[in-house]
Amino acid sequence: MAEHPEGIVLTTVDSIFNALRRKVAAPVMGTKPVRDLVNWGRKSALWPMTFGLACCAIEMIATGAGRFDIDRFGAGVFRPSPRQSDLIIIAGTVTLKMGTVVRRVYDQMPEPKWAIAMGACASTGGPFDSYSTMQGVDRVIPVDVYIPGCPPRPEALLYGLMCLQEIIMREAPAAYIFESDGTVHRQRRLEGDGEETVAEVAPLDAEAAEVLAEVKG
Repeated sequence: MAEHPEGIVLTTVDSIFNALRRKVAAPVMGTKPVRDLVNWGRKSALWPMTFGLACCAIEMIATGAGRFDIDRFGAGVFRPSPRQSDLIIIAGTVTLKMGTVVRRVYDQMPEPKWAIAMGACASTGGPFDSYSTMQGVDRVIPVDVYIPGCPPRPEALLYGLMCLQEIIMREAPAAYIFESDGTVHRQRRLEGDGEETVAEVAPLDAEAAEVLAEVKG
């Protein structure tokens, strides 16, 4: 019997099921027919979190109306709880005070989950280069798709959603595997991984890693 850092007690049965997930379920889900079927189901049933921060949220609301009809993509079921959501759309300006709340909501979403940064403010801070504005929500949560604009029109959000669906179709469903201690490691494998270095893909992350290494050293 093991105990999770958060206090969840894992029995021998849990360890056996976790081993079966890794040794049996993961290889089966890695085959192309099963992978395509699972990914198709995931991309066709995205449930966004009802979460708006500023003026971009008005455009997000318009996307769910009859004129643009986000239900065509299976993403019109906006959920009131992060426990029921697998997509969070950061629509609007993120302040430093709000950053911890965004992170808490994101952590409460079950895996697999994705994030879209909608608008210039959510992506880079927009025109608000001030002491109170976070210069990009990717400083607190991982972002899958960035949508430019101030604010972006509903068509831009729909295009960003289609880009996210393409990403989901390239994912490996078995990447979300529970470890024996109850943790989930999100190790996505996309086509083209390994062709670019971390510094090329995420220069801020590479710089942060260097600074952290210097501090530890």
